[in-house]
Amino acid sequence: MSGQTVAADLSGHMLGLDEDEDLEVFTKNSSLADGSPMPNSPGSMVNQYRLEEDEEDQLGAYTKDIFVTVDNPESNVTAIETFIMYRVVTKTTRSEFDSSEYEVRRRYQDFLWLRSRLEENHPTLIVHPLPEKFVMKGMVERFNDDFIETRRKALHRFLNKISEHPILSYSQHFKVFLTAQDLVSQKKQGPGFLSRMGETVRAVANSVRGLRSRPEEFTVMQDYMENFSNKICSVDKVTQRIIKEQREYLDELKQYSPTYTQWAESEEELSQPLKAIASCVERCSKETEEQIHHLSEVLVPTLHEYVLCAETVKAVMRRRDNIQAEFEAKNEALVSRKVDQEALQEEVDGLADRVELANNALRGDWSRWQNGMRTDLRSAFISTAEKNVEHYEKDNAFIHSTAVSQTSFSVMRKSSMLLRSVWRLKM
Repeated sequence: MSGQTVAADLSGHMLGLDEDEDLEVFTKNSSLADGSPMPNSPGSMVNQYRLEEDEEDQLGAYTKDIFVTVDNPESNVTAIETFIMYRVVTKTTRSEFDSSEYEVRRRYQDFLWLRSRLEENHPTLIVHPLPEKFVMKGMVERFNDDFIETRRKALHRFLNKISEHPILSYSQHFKVFLTAQDLVSQKKQGPGFLSRMGETVRAVANSVRGLRSRPEEFTVMQDYMENFSNKICSVDKVTQRIIKEQREYLDELKQYSPTYTQWAESEEELSQPLKAIASCVERCSKETEEQIHHLSEVLVPTLHEYVLCAETVKAVMRRRDNIQAEFEAKNEALVSRKVDQEALQEEVDGLADRVELANNALRGDWSRWQNGMRTDLRSAFISTAEKNVEHYEKDNAFIHSTAVSQTSFSVMRKSSMLLRSVWRLKM
């Protein structure tokens, strides 16, 4: 069971965030760690730090020969259910395909079928997760436009992750999913109920029996994934809390602007500064709304995707452990038994090959998954950082561009405090 081992020092790549701690986004000191002043623009701030180049860039360029698009969702209503059908368009140059372009319609259950078949045939490869079947947190209606679009993007990403995989993309089930107009006959060819029950029983027995000697590299992987899962779940929850607080702040801003406008109509001497405040608050509201939209559309989906990915990878590791546990049990039985040794020896040899294949498959997918994960999270975090800096720079510019005298500014400040006090009393 030789192969490239996982580096023991993985802690440096983890996110340093405790679950019960809030993120301290800004400090009073506006200088960077090395003492240099804070850059004035998002691009210049990000350019202060040069992150490591992707490891896959050093492994050579990958020539993609299959392109999949999920689009054009349509609602279908029958006597017993309502569901969404998505168009799946495939373009490819692979010789095993009869045509260079295909177009089929698929529903969510079809994607579930594909993923289950890939996991059954490749239990120790990391199959990218699908979005949850039920409504996610914050979604009111199951089939509203936002939910459908969020799911469409996730399904599109799922198929493209498979199309980029050097093994899964050559699966016959994947080819059938992309090309067959009707999947009914294909779905009937799946493993029977008793077969699935047998696999489940063996997995439970192996998990109860446990492993005697898991290779160190897979123990390191398991520890890494436990830490990663805790960290990414914490960041996901903090981000959800930030969005919730931003929405509450936005609701207050939307009430302030018309209040100042009405006030300006009854105060001639303060009319100009009050209208300036109303205009400033309105622009800040729009920027805050845009920031919330960016967090919801860019950062939250990526974080949630890797919350699901963490569970997927841990399940793959458990399946690898189950294969090894079954091999160890059969090997012990071979040593203790005096009869039927020849037949049992063949079974043990077959399990030894399965363990070796499982180890090699997980090693390759582990490196590939880590590269993709770091690229995706880095892109989401940098985009969010740039958007945050841009947001606060615009808000600051709005405030300073409001042309009012010092006296008027003092009056506005006191009026803001008064309005907030009145608002609290109303609450």
